[in-house]
Amino acid sequence: MAAADRPRPDAPHIPVLLRALIKAVSPVRGVWLDGTFGAGGYTRALLEAGADKVIAVDRDPLAFEMAAGWAGQYGDRLEMRQGVFSRMDECAVDLDGVVLDLGVSSMQLDQAERGFSFMKEGPLDMRMSQEGPSAADLVNTASEAELADILFHYGEERASRRIARAIVRAREEAPITTTTRLAEIIESCLPRAKPGQSHPATRSFQALRIAVNDEYGELFRGLMAAERALKPGGQLAVVTFHSIEDRMVKRFLMARSGQSGRANRYAPEMPETAAQFVLKTRKAIAPDESELAENPRARSARLRVAVRTGAPSGPVDPKSIGMPVLKETRR
Repeated sequence: MAAADRPRPDAPHIPVLLRALIKAVSPVRGVWLDGTFGAGGYTRALLEAGADKVIAVDRDPLAFEMAAGWAGQYGDRLEMRQGVFSRMDECAVDLDGVVLDLGVSSMQLDQAERGFSFMKEGPLDMRMSQEGPSAADLVNTASEAELADILFHYGEERASRRIARAIVRAREEAPITTTTRLAEIIESCLPRAKPGQSHPATRSFQALRIAVNDEYGELFRGLMAAERALKPGGQLAVVTFHSIEDRMVKRFLMARSGQSGRANRYAPEMPETAAQFVLKTRKAIAPDESELAENPRARSARLRVAVRTGAPSGPVDPKSIGMPVLKETRR
């Protein structure tokens, strides 16, 4: 196994689908952008696999603080920028590759003070950038209808209305300010989980985190930004962790590669246009058994890779790629 394929022993967490990603995009050359830097696993693997330079982007300032101990060894081959990957084309063009590892990182989940996890007592925060309205602001001020809409469309929670009613009743007695208090409210609305089932609060916490950070909007804008930033022959690799994200990426790439006149059966048929991408694999790449044994958190991960053509970029309707749109929103 090459050095770039191995998880770094001094990295705090194991990058998901790292070996599969490096294999899929090899040979790695030129300038790459890692739009979700996190603990730096993908960035370091790309540099060690042969990238001339990696531009590392993350909205979480803590990610770069954690990298301070090792980033210097790469000199000017590593450029770190705080910001959102949906604006990548403002800081880089003619890229040879873009990597996006979506969702919350395990280092964020493991820090109780960040408020992402229902398993640990902490402030109800969930902000990746540590700026703007928090999950507590959303939970304590959103209408019952808005909360139900978020839980259903972003978390695919079938009991969304029941949970939203319970949240509104609870906050009338006292503001909901901690992760464990919100988890208790959600648990009271649902049957106790059986062995092997996910925690009752899993879908609701996911939905609120996505809403707080506008993750679906960021993904849609990020896919379009990557299309603009990549040079012909440049590669786009996206790792997703749940079905809605994967569906959005799949439909976007299928629509932009000319695989179908419709990105989904409910969207109007689109006229034939030149393809902006060529798919490297039609099906998503899943973790193999050895990776699952090393890192159970990888179970839901999926990797999709496509190559940019020379066709000009153009507009895309977010609904056509399955982006959830709320009926009632404050955005």
